Amino acid sequence: MSTSRRKTRTPVEGKGIVDSRSLPDKEFQEYWDAIIVEDEIKDRLQSQALLNFTLRPHVRVADVPLHGIILLVGPPGTGKTSLARGLSTRVAEFIPSDTPYLFIEVDPHTLTGTGFGSTQRSIQDFLGSTVAEAASVGPVVVLMDEVETLAADRSQMDLAANPIDALRGTDAVLAQLDHIGRHHHNVLFIATSNFPETIDAAFLSRADAVISVGMPSKDACRQILKNTLLAIGEQFKAVAKLVDDPKFDEIAASCFGLDARRIRKLAVTACTFEKAVALKPDLLKLSHIEKAIITAKEEQKKGAKK
Repeated sequence: MSTSRRKTRTPVEGKGIVDSRSLPDKEFQEYWDAIIVEDEIKDRLQSQALLNFTLRPHVRVADVPLHGIILLVGPPGTGKTSLARGLSTRVAEFIPSDTPYLFIEVDPHTLTGTGFGSTQRSIQDFLGSTVAEAASVGPVVVLMDEVETLAADRSQMDLAANPIDALRGTDAVLAQLDHIGRHHHNVLFIATSNFPETIDAAFLSRADAVISVGMPSKDACRQILKNTLLAIGEQFKAVAKLVDDPKFDEIAASCFGLDARRIRKLAVTACTFEKAVALKPDLLKLSHIEKAIITAKEEQKKGAKK
């Protein structure tokens, strides 16, 4: 069925929602295709997500404790959020539904507040009303980016920093996830975190899978840099030719240690060292890329020290 003739689902709006759209989605498929990670990670993610809709509705949680939660953990810039968005559209493609899938991305920072009980109420409204009501219509995939903001480790909370509201916020998340898990088997939560050590143990235990997304391998570094240059080369032909230079593999190998996001930005950074290159990207050379790699590694080191 062509994309133009597919049924669509009306996005939802409200506090805590940063994005909502009908699935499958072309942009999200592009995220999935562009992310360079080990095939095993993508395969496991897809299988785990599919089980949420094939196995989970037919087993008792007391026997098979599936909660409909996938947690992606790893350093910043490794593609966790893009993988989550891409995964949402892959599920909608693999398991069609008479009612289209709905994607909801939560902005965790807008659900937390300083007023007594405000965080708890916001979370209850979002999960208990917005998500639950959407699930009563059809399948839903919810992305909870930076989930440690919503499900903070209660054992590490500072008793002097409004502990009651923070504790109740985490309590509300767990209670609502349990409620949705029992009553709405057509909801899949995909959570991400750069700091899994700060997530509450009770949330971690509810995750059906905790999947680590690490820094790119040397082969992945080469592929990421190559893909970026080829993408720019679609408009600026000379840039695409850089991947055929005998020195390209050596330079790409020196990217090892950088996260995927920094590698994708190298070509842009490289264009900033000379105004002539910024005006005419076709003048970009591998020497500019080399300089950009050195700069990126220095910035990464500075960031790690903070």
